[in-house]
Amino acid sequence: MRSRNADWPVHLILIPVSILMLVPFYWVLKTSITGENIFAYPPSILPSDPHLFNYVEAWYSIPFATYFINSILVVFLAIVANILIDAAAGYALTFHFRGKRLIMLIYLSCMMIPFQATIIPAYLITVNLGLVNTLLGIALPHFSHIILIFIFKASFDALPRSLPEAARMDGVPEWRILLQVMLPLARPAIATSVVLTFIWSWNDFLWPLIVVRDDDVSTLPLGLARFLSYFEDTTAALYAFVVMALVPGILVFFLAQRQFIEGLTAGARKG
Repeated sequence: MRSRNADWPVHLILIPVSILMLVPFYWVLKTSITGENIFAYPPSILPSDPHLFNYVEAWYSIPFATYFINSILVVFLAIVANILIDAAAGYALTFHFRGKRLIMLIYLSCMMIPFQATIIPAYLITVNLGLVNTLLGIALPHFSHIILIFIFKASFDALPRSLPEAARMDGVPEWRILLQVMLPLARPAIATSVVLTFIWSWNDFLWPLIVVRDDDVSTLPLGLARFLSYFEDTTAALYAFVVMALVPGILVFFLAQRQFIEGLTAGARKG
């Protein structure tokens, strides 16, 4: 077994690299609580006279609470839909049936198509469904992601086949096997779906920009763009806005960090 002490050269490299990657976030945080000039030279390392005035300005200058709640609702809809749809699709791919390889090949091919190439048909579908300028319409493109289908499939493949087979012998329908047997044991895949869906839908700017008409339905990325256009000279308040928008994603990642990593590596140790 490899000794942990043998990893010290790797840690010696990764620790300063990690600190270096945190410098931009620290600089944004420091500026948001001090209001210091970001172009000052020489720059100050430690914050001086910290305060929360910039956060108050960012909160009340625009309807931040409305944007925040809208983003939370969009993320919630996307996460629930992803877990149900992608888990069902991944579970279906664990069966052996004719055309399975073709379906997986089509899925892989679709992953190579950028969303910008399909944005017009996606908008037309949203219009025909009457979901323009609604939170459901904003969340709709995030209801399923092909990469999450494969993550769920890998997680289900790593589970003992005796579990669903025993449930079938007891006459349990497949949808109950998925919801009551397979999904509870696929927590890493669920955590991965939650984290990735949260990041993708929380940070999405292009699609909400197209389907949103009213300020009451706007999400945080749209609010950030409007804040920047209205308050071009308030750099510290802008950074305060950015910090408040980043905190939920950071918390979600740290809460699901271990399960997230296990979900990304699901199936790697099978066999």
